Amino acid sequence: MTVTVVGTDVRTGGGRRVRGGLWWPALVNLLLGVPAMVPLFLARWLLVEYLPMDCRTVAEATRPGLTHCNYSTLDHADGVMFLLAVSGLLVLVLVAVVDVLLPLRRGGRAGGRLGWWLGAAGLLPVPFATALALA
Repeated sequence: MTVTVVGTDVRTGGGRRVRGGLWWPALVNLLLGVPAMVPLFLARWLLVEYLPMDCRTVAEATRPGLTHCNYSTLDHADGVMFLLAVSGLLVLVLVAVVDVLLPLRRGGRAGGRLGWWLGAAGLLPVPFATALALA
């Protein structure tokens, strides 16, 4: 069986046409970056709003001398942490399935090169970074 490469199409001797190239993993990972925006936004909220605060409980919020303590941030922190854990786990499983398991299952066929998929996984935060830049 012979393989000839023309652009991003790979033709095999059996007449079967198989798509290849880096554009398909890049496009899929950019699309996976859209649902990944949820845990990234929640993680950013925790880093920017919650961690810099001087207090960690509502009882500490009434203590004198605190410069940065917000009751509404304390009130939302538990829910944000729970949503971050759930959405982060779901996105992590989705990325593991799409970027690792499917390419391993396909082998060398139809974009099954694991290195291309793992390299394209670096594009996951691009939609989030774009949204932050536009905000």
